[in-house]
Amino acid sequence: MVEKFTNWVKWEDRNSLVGIKYPGIYCIAVSSKPLNTFDFIPELEYIGITNSKGGLRSRLRQFDATIKKIRTHHGGADRFLYAYQNYDDIKSNIYVAIRPFECNIKNPLPKDLRIMGEVAKCEYDCWAIYIEKNGKYPKFNDMSNAPKFSKIK
Repeated sequence: MVEKFTNWVKWEDRNSLVGIKYPGIYCIAVSSKPLNTFDFIPELEYIGITNSKGGLRSRLRQFDATIKKIRTHHGGADRFLYAYQNYDDIKSNIYVAIRPFECNIKNPLPKDLRIMGEVAKCEYDCWAIYIEKNGKYPKFNDMSNAPKFSKIK
């Protein structure tokens, strides 16, 4: 599974990732040290999924808009924002890796629907692998311990 993810890239370079127009899994890490080869490392703080017509590009755009406090359209990013409230301070330490699934999401045939089901299964597999390696969920997938910025009164 790990070999099907892209390498880690800086957040600002996310749109250059091959396969970003497809649905898939994305992983967000925060590290002050350079990251390259993908793995389920402790610095991985969020595992997300999309099966939307906009693909990974659209979902990462929603994540970005939320952490920049433009609009809150992403629950995981809302939890991320609670911990990292100053985008300018954190942006150079954010990394992303994706696992795209090539299929037609605009006019899906049965084979495409099956692939979209694989995307959903892959998210659970990723959580399981992360937990096996790190003993807990990624920081912002643990909803009971990661409050949302939008809920601050």
